[in-house]
Amino acid sequence: MIRSVTRFLMPCLLAARPKTLPAAIVPVWAGCVLAWKITGHFDLTLAWLTLAGSLCIQIATNFFNDAIDARKGADTERRLGPRRVTASGMLKPVMVMGIAFGFLILAVLCGHQLYQERGWPILVIGIPSLFLAYGYTGGPVPLAYRGLGELFVILFFGFVAVAGTVFIQTGGWPRESLLLGLQIGLLSAVLISINNFRDRDEDASTGKGTLAVRFGPKFAAAMIWLEIKIAAFAGLAWIAFGKPMLMFASLPVLLLGARIIWGVLILPPGPSFNRLLALAGLQLILFAALFHFAATL
Repeated sequence: MIRSVTRFLMPCLLAARPKTLPAAIVPVWAGCVLAWKITGHFDLTLAWLTLAGSLCIQIATNFFNDAIDARKGADTERRLGPRRVTASGMLKPVMVMGIAFGFLILAVLCGHQLYQERGWPILVIGIPSLFLAYGYTGGPVPLAYRGLGELFVILFFGFVAVAGTVFIQTGGWPRESLLLGLQIGLLSAVLISINNFRDRDEDASTGKGTLAVRFGPKFAAAMIWLEIKIAAFAGLAWIAFGKPMLMFASLPVLLLGARIIWGVLILPPGPSFNRLLALAGLQLILFAALFHFAATL
Protein backbone atom coordinates (compact mmCIF):
# COMPACT_ATOMS: atom_id res chain seq x y z
CA MET A 1 0.00 0.00 0.00
CA ILE A 2 2.72 2.46 1.01
CA ARG A 3 4.73 1.56 -2.07
CA SER A 4 1.70 2.18 -4.32
CA VAL A 5 1.08 5.58 -2.73
CA THR A 6 4.75 6.46 -3.16
CA ARG A 7 4.67 5.41 -6.83
CA PHE A 8 1.78 7.83 -7.30
CA LEU A 9 3.05 10.75 -5.20
CA MET A 10 6.57 10.86 -6.65
CA PRO A 11 5.40 11.49 -10.24
CA CYS A 12 2.90 14.06 -8.90
CA LEU A 13 5.72 15.89 -7.14
CA LEU A 14 7.76 15.76 -10.34
CA ALA A 15 4.86 17.11 -12.42
CA ALA A 16 4.26 19.92 -9.91
CA ARG A 17 7.82 21.14 -10.69
CA PRO A 18 8.78 22.45 -7.23
CA LYS A 19 11.67 24.48 -8.64
CA THR A 20 9.19 26.70 -10.51
CA LEU A 21 7.05 27.47 -7.46
CA PRO A 22 9.09 30.50 -6.31
CA ALA A 23 7.51 32.27 -9.30
CA ALA A 24 4.15 31.86 -7.52
CA ILE A 25 5.41 32.51 -3.98
CA VAL A 26 7.61 35.58 -4.51
CA PRO A 27 4.92 37.93 -5.97
CA VAL A 28 2.62 37.25 -3.01
CA TRP A 29 5.45 37.49 -0.47
CA ALA A 30 6.84 40.74 -1.84
CA GLY A 31 3.36 42.16 -2.50
CA CYS A 32 2.37 41.61 1.14
CA VAL A 33 5.60 43.27 2.28
CA LEU A 34 4.94 46.27 0.03
CA ALA A 35 1.34 46.56 1.30
CA TRP A 36 2.61 46.56 4.88
CA LYS A 37 5.29 49.12 4.00
CA ILE A 38 2.68 51.46 2.49
CA THR A 39 -0.13 51.09 5.02
CA GLY A 40 1.44 49.58 8.13
CA HIS A 41 -1.25 46.87 8.00
CA PHE A 42 -1.04 43.17 7.17
CA ASP A 43 -3.82 40.55 7.08
CA LEU A 44 -2.39 37.05 7.53
CA THR A 45 -5.59 35.24 6.52
CA LEU A 46 -5.83 37.11 3.23
CA ALA A 47 -2.13 36.50 2.65
CA TRP A 48 -2.49 32.73 3.09
CA LEU A 49 -5.53 32.61 0.80
CA THR A 50 -3.67 34.61 -1.86
CA LEU A 51 -0.60 32.39 -1.59
CA ALA A 52 -2.65 29.19 -1.73
CA GLY A 53 -4.55 30.39 -4.79
CA SER A 54 -1.36 31.45 -6.55
CA LEU A 55 0.34 28.11 -5.84
CA CYS A 56 -2.69 26.13 -7.01
CA ILE A 57 -2.80 28.02 -10.32
CA GLN A 58 0.95 27.54 -10.83
CA ILE A 59 0.77 23.80 -10.08
CA ALA A 60 -2.28 23.40 -12.34
CA THR A 61 -0.36 25.17 -15.13
CA ASN A 62 2.55 22.76 -14.69
CA PHE A 63 0.28 19.69 -14.83
CA PHE A 64 -1.52 21.01 -17.92
CA ASN A 65 1.85 21.72 -19.51
CA ASP A 66 3.06 18.18 -18.81
CA ALA A 67 0.00 16.52 -20.36
CA ILE A 68 -0.46 18.86 -23.32
CA ASP A 69 3.21 18.91 -24.34
CA ALA A 70 3.19 15.10 -24.32
CA ARG A 71 0.06 15.02 -26.48
CA LYS A 72 1.63 17.43 -28.97
CA GLY A 73 4.89 15.50 -29.03
CA ALA A 74 6.87 18.40 -27.61
CA ASP A 75 8.57 16.29 -24.90
CA THR A 76 10.90 13.87 -26.66
CA GLU A 77 13.91 11.75 -25.75
CA ARG A 78 16.10 14.73 -26.67
CA ARG A 79 14.75 16.68 -23.69
CA LEU A 80 17.54 18.20 -21.56
CA GLY A 81 15.43 19.17 -18.55
CA PRO A 82 13.72 17.04 -15.88
CA ARG A 83 11.62 14.04 -16.95
CA ARG A 84 7.99 14.68 -17.83
CA VAL A 85 5.60 12.24 -16.20
CA THR A 86 3.11 11.98 -19.09
CA ALA A 87 5.65 11.56 -21.89
CA SER A 88 7.60 9.00 -19.86
CA GLY A 89 4.44 7.00 -19.05
CA MET A 90 4.71 7.50 -15.29
CA LEU A 91 1.12 8.82 -15.17
CA LYS A 92 -1.72 8.56 -17.67
CA PRO A 93 -2.71 11.77 -19.49
CA VAL A 94 -6.27 11.69 -18.16
CA MET A 95 -4.96 11.50 -14.60
CA VAL A 96 -2.54 14.40 -15.13
CA MET A 97 -5.32 16.53 -16.61
CA GLY A 98 -7.65 15.56 -13.77
CA ILE A 99 -5.12 16.62 -11.15
CA ALA A 100 -4.65 19.92 -12.99
CA PHE A 101 -8.39 20.64 -12.88
CA GLY A 102 -8.42 19.63 -9.22
CA PHE A 103 -5.90 22.33 -8.41
CA LEU A 104 -7.96 24.86 -10.38
CA ILE A 105 -10.96 23.98 -8.22
CA LEU A 106 -8.87 24.61 -5.11
CA ALA A 107 -7.82 27.96 -6.59
CA VAL A 108 -11.50 28.84 -7.15
CA LEU A 109 -12.28 28.05 -3.51
CA CYS A 110 -9.51 30.39 -2.39
CA GLY A 111 -10.74 33.02 -4.84
CA HIS A 112 -14.28 32.74 -3.50
CA GLN A 113 -13.09 33.72 -0.03
CA LEU A 114 -11.09 36.63 -1.46
CA TYR A 115 -14.14 37.72 -3.48
CA GLN A 116 -16.11 37.97 -0.24
CA GLU A 117 -13.53 40.44 1.03
CA ARG A 118 -12.70 42.49 -2.08
CA GLY A 119 -15.54 42.04 -4.57
CA TRP A 120 -15.58 42.03 -8.37
CA PRO A 121 -11.88 42.95 -8.98
CA ILE A 122 -11.04 39.42 -7.79
CA LEU A 123 -13.04 38.09 -10.75
CA VAL A 124 -11.11 40.34 -13.14
CA ILE A 125 -7.84 38.98 -11.76
CA GLY A 126 -8.90 35.39 -11.22
CA ILE A 127 -10.87 34.37 -14.32
CA PRO A 128 -8.10 35.15 -16.87
CA SER A 129 -5.55 33.51 -14.56
CA LEU A 130 -7.63 30.33 -14.37
CA PHE A 131 -8.13 30.22 -18.13
CA LEU A 132 -4.48 30.84 -18.93
CA ALA A 133 -3.36 28.04 -16.62
CA TYR A 134 -4.65 25.86 -19.47
CA GLY A 135 -4.15 28.37 -22.28
CA TYR A 136 -0.42 28.64 -21.65
CA THR A 137 0.12 25.42 -23.61
CA GLY A 138 -3.45 24.44 -24.61
CA GLY A 139 -6.43 25.91 -26.39
CA PRO A 140 -6.61 27.49 -29.85
CA VAL A 141 -3.76 29.96 -29.21
CA PRO A 142 -1.29 28.31 -26.80
CA LEU A 143 0.93 31.11 -25.57
CA ALA A 144 4.04 28.97 -25.10
CA TYR A 145 3.83 27.82 -28.74
CA ARG A 146 3.41 31.35 -30.08
CA GLY A 147 6.46 32.96 -28.49
CA LEU A 148 4.34 34.66 -25.82
CA GLY A 149 5.60 32.77 -22.78
CA GLU A 150 7.82 35.56 -21.47
CA LEU A 151 5.11 38.18 -21.96
CA PHE A 152 2.62 35.97 -20.11
CA VAL A 153 4.99 35.58 -17.17
CA ILE A 154 5.77 39.31 -16.94
CA LEU A 155 2.08 40.21 -17.01
CA PHE A 156 0.61 37.52 -14.75
CA PHE A 157 3.50 36.56 -12.45
CA GLY A 158 4.59 40.18 -12.29
CA PHE A 159 2.05 42.96 -12.65
CA VAL A 160 -1.15 40.98 -11.98
CA ALA A 161 0.20 38.86 -9.11
CA VAL A 162 1.94 41.70 -7.28
CA ALA A 163 -0.67 44.41 -7.84
CA GLY A 164 -3.43 41.89 -7.08
CA THR A 165 -1.77 40.91 -3.81
CA VAL A 166 -1.38 44.55 -2.79
CA PHE A 167 -5.03 45.20 -3.68
CA ILE A 168 -6.18 42.24 -1.58
CA GLN A 169 -4.21 43.57 1.38
CA THR A 170 -5.03 47.27 1.01
CA GLY A 171 -8.12 47.60 -1.19
CA GLY A 172 -6.17 49.98 -3.45
CA TRP A 173 -3.86 50.01 -6.46
CA PRO A 174 -0.76 52.01 -5.46
CA ARG A 175 1.64 52.75 -8.27
CA GLU A 176 4.50 51.23 -6.29
CA SER A 177 2.97 47.82 -6.98
CA LEU A 178 3.54 48.34 -10.72
CA LEU A 179 7.26 48.95 -10.20
CA LEU A 180 7.60 45.89 -7.99
CA GLY A 181 5.51 43.88 -10.46
CA LEU A 182 7.83 44.88 -13.28
CA GLN A 183 10.92 43.75 -11.38
CA ILE A 184 9.45 40.43 -10.25
CA GLY A 185 7.86 39.76 -13.64
CA LEU A 186 11.17 40.23 -15.43
CA LEU A 187 13.07 38.06 -12.94
CA SER A 188 10.43 35.33 -13.35
CA ALA A 189 10.67 35.62 -17.13
CA VAL A 190 14.41 34.89 -16.88
CA LEU A 191 13.45 31.36 -15.82
CA ILE A 192 11.31 30.84 -18.93
CA SER A 193 13.91 32.40 -21.21
CA ILE A 194 16.72 30.16 -19.95
CA ASN A 195 14.48 27.11 -20.21
CA ASN A 196 13.51 27.97 -23.80
CA PHE A 197 17.12 28.74 -24.74
CA ARG A 198 18.22 25.35 -23.36
CA ASP A 199 15.44 23.48 -25.21
CA ARG A 200 15.71 25.48 -28.44
CA ASP A 201 16.75 22.58 -30.69
CA GLU A 202 14.11 20.19 -29.36
CA ASP A 203 11.40 22.86 -29.52
CA ALA A 204 12.33 23.67 -33.13
CA SER A 205 12.01 20.01 -34.09
CA THR A 206 8.54 19.72 -32.54
CA GLY A 207 7.07 23.00 -33.81
CA LYS A 208 7.13 24.89 -30.51
CA GLY A 209 7.67 28.47 -31.65
CA THR A 210 9.33 30.07 -28.63
CA LEU A 211 11.21 33.33 -29.08
CA ALA A 212 14.49 31.39 -28.89
CA VAL A 213 13.31 29.23 -31.82
CA ARG A 214 11.94 32.13 -33.84
CA PHE A 215 14.87 34.53 -33.53
CA GLY A 216 17.86 32.36 -32.69
CA PRO A 217 20.45 31.99 -29.91
CA LYS A 218 21.88 35.54 -30.08
CA PHE A 219 18.40 36.98 -29.55
CA ALA A 220 17.73 34.51 -26.72
CA ALA A 221 20.94 35.54 -24.91
CA ALA A 222 20.21 39.24 -25.49
CA MET A 223 16.70 38.85 -24.07
CA ILE A 224 18.02 37.29 -20.86
CA TRP A 225 20.57 40.11 -20.59
CA LEU A 226 17.79 42.69 -21.05
CA GLU A 227 15.41 41.09 -18.55
CA ILE A 228 18.09 41.03 -15.84
CA LYS A 229 19.41 44.53 -16.49
CA ILE A 230 15.98 46.19 -16.59
CA ALA A 231 14.91 44.37 -13.41
CA ALA A 232 18.09 45.50 -11.64
CA PHE A 233 18.20 49.14 -12.70
CA ALA A 234 14.43 49.64 -12.39
CA GLY A 235 15.16 49.48 -8.66
CA LEU A 236 16.55 53.02 -8.86
CA ALA A 237 12.97 54.20 -9.33
CA TRP A 238 12.29 53.45 -5.64
CA ILE A 239 14.11 56.72 -4.94
CA ALA A 240 11.36 58.59 -6.79
CA PHE A 241 8.75 56.85 -4.61
CA GLY A 242 10.51 58.02 -1.45
CA LYS A 243 11.61 54.49 -0.48
CA PRO A 244 15.31 54.47 -1.39
CA MET A 245 16.18 51.49 0.82
CA LEU A 246 14.07 49.22 -1.42
CA MET A 247 16.46 49.73 -4.31
CA PHE A 248 19.01 47.55 -2.48
CA ALA A 249 16.81 44.53 -3.22
CA SER A 250 18.43 44.65 -6.65
CA LEU A 251 21.87 43.72 -5.29
CA PRO A 252 21.37 39.94 -5.78
CA VAL A 253 20.20 40.66 -9.32
CA LEU A 254 23.39 42.56 -10.10
CA LEU A 255 25.59 39.81 -8.64
CA LEU A 256 23.83 36.59 -9.65
CA GLY A 257 22.54 38.21 -12.81
CA ALA A 258 26.10 38.82 -13.99
CA ARG A 259 26.88 35.12 -13.48
CA ILE A 260 23.75 34.08 -15.38
CA ILE A 261 24.50 36.43 -18.28
CA TRP A 262 28.09 35.17 -18.46
CA GLY A 263 26.78 31.61 -18.56
CA VAL A 264 24.30 32.13 -21.41
CA LEU A 265 26.97 33.94 -23.42
CA ILE A 266 29.76 31.36 -23.16
CA LEU A 267 28.06 28.00 -22.47
CA PRO A 268 26.47 25.94 -25.23
CA PRO A 269 22.73 25.43 -24.65
CA GLY A 270 22.38 22.09 -22.92
CA PRO A 271 22.41 20.43 -19.50
CA SER A 272 24.78 23.12 -18.20
CA PHE A 273 21.84 25.55 -18.43
CA ASN A 274 20.11 23.66 -15.61
CA ARG A 275 22.60 25.27 -13.23
CA LEU A 276 21.74 28.68 -14.67
CA LEU A 277 18.07 27.92 -14.07
CA ALA A 278 18.84 27.15 -10.43
CA LEU A 279 20.73 30.45 -10.13
CA ALA A 280 17.80 32.32 -11.69
CA GLY A 281 15.44 30.77 -9.12
CA LEU A 282 17.83 31.71 -6.31
CA GLN A 283 18.08 35.23 -7.73
CA LEU A 284 14.29 35.61 -7.51
CA ILE A 285 14.15 34.34 -3.92
CA LEU A 286 17.06 36.52 -2.76
CA PHE A 287 15.45 39.55 -4.38
CA ALA A 288 12.29 38.96 -2.31
CA ALA A 289 14.27 38.28 0.87
CA LEU A 290 16.34 41.46 0.55
CA PHE A 291 13.24 43.45 -0.41
CA HIS A 292 11.61 42.22 2.80
CA PHE A 293 14.69 43.10 4.86
CA ALA A 294 15.05 46.55 3.25
CA ALA A 295 11.37 47.31 3.90
CA THR A 296 11.88 46.83 7.63
CA LEU A 297 14.71 49.39 7.82
